[in-house]
Amino acid sequence: MRRRLIQSTLAVVLVVIAVFGLSLVIVETRTISNSAQERVDSEALRLASIVDSRILGAEIVDSEVLRTQVTEDRYAVIRIPGHPVIEVGTKPDGDVIRSTAKGEEGERVTVAEPRSTVTREVGRTLLIIGAVALLAVVAAVLLAVRQANRLASPLTDLAETAERLGSGDPRPRHKRYSVPELDRVADVLDSSAERIARMLTAERRLAADASHQLRTPLTALSMRLEEITLTDDPETVKEEATIALTQVERLTDVVERLLTNSRDPRTGNAVTFDLDEVIQQQLAEWRPAYRGVGRAIVSSGKRHLQAVGTPGAVAQVLAALIENSLMHGGGTVALRTRVTGNQAVVEVTDEGPGVPADLGARIFERTISGRNSTGIGLAVARDLAEADGGRLEMLQAKPPVFGLFLSRTAPQKRAPVEGDEPTVR
Repeated sequence: MRRRLIQSTLAVVLVVIAVFGLSLVIVETRTISNSAQERVDSEALRLASIVDSRILGAEIVDSEVLRTQVTEDRYAVIRIPGHPVIEVGTKPDGDVIRSTAKGEEGERVTVAEPRSTVTREVGRTLLIIGAVALLAVVAAVLLAVRQANRLASPLTDLAETAERLGSGDPRPRHKRYSVPELDRVADVLDSSAERIARMLTAERRLAADASHQLRTPLTALSMRLEEITLTDDPETVKEEATIALTQVERLTDVVERLLTNSRDPRTGNAVTFDLDEVIQQQLAEWRPAYRGVGRAIVSSGKRHLQAVGTPGAVAQVLAALIENSLMHGGGTVALRTRVTGNQAVVEVTDEGPGVPADLGARIFERTISGRNSTGIGLAVARDLAEADGGRLEMLQAKPPVFGLFLSRTAPQKRAPVEGDEPTVR
């Protein structure tokens, strides 16, 4: 493209120089020729006037007297009636410019000038015109190169940007070139890069979330299947198989939830559900893991709370908190339920050392972890809570207390049941 721009610009300049240069040469040549003819005519009239004056004054008229009156390189012939022909200067060879003037005393004065003087002057003019044309061509080439670079370099940059997008590097360059059309293309490429970056981020986030969220139900399912293989009691097998089916259902719910969040993280299927059922399901799921490390998991607080949200998402949030306590905490893990305003709160606490001070403000950020873990569990849990209109907060660092806040509905009227007050169960 750069070569084509230079060639096209140079071609235009050459056409302009050819048209106007040829016209200028023709005009200048005619002007120089006419000027030379006028000079010769003027010389002949002046010389005739001088001869008239000397004749009237009865003065001598010869070549010696008139030699100083004739311009160098010119040849003059004076014919006076009754006198011999007078010649002044050297008779030129070849083509000449000639002019004849008659005096009042009947004399005829002829002045001739070699046409070579005109040719030399025309040559000097052509040389000047040629030099100017050459300067114009050089200036045009420099301008064409500059303009070609101004247009070709941005196109090269844009091509590199497009290639980078195709190779999986979606970083926008935010580079502009002061050319509206090219800047428009750059804007579109930068917008595309930002969209691709968001898409790639969402895909990587989905992969990370899926890896983290599917690990827990798969681990629980594996534990149930191991229990089945280690027992011959039909009742135990039936019980463990039922729990395993529940884990499969939860696994299906986790997958559907991840896919939903990957399309729109704010899209939820909030319903009114019994918070006790979700908590009891989590206790049953995690109790074997805690027993395996010599720890306990208990629940207490207000019972029969109705919350608004997605049961599967709430279960995932509680699972993330319980797993976090299992990995980073210590002692007994307690799930306490309470009511504040129009919200149901589930608090998860343990007897461990708590959250380090340097991580307190960043505990919900992705890749932030107190140990060698993925650091995305709490971040995913917070996103799930917010997708249902709730929120997840760290209420206390030492000992650690995390609170899941959910909207709730007014409980239906029922007969008092023993155990409504906060009790351990």
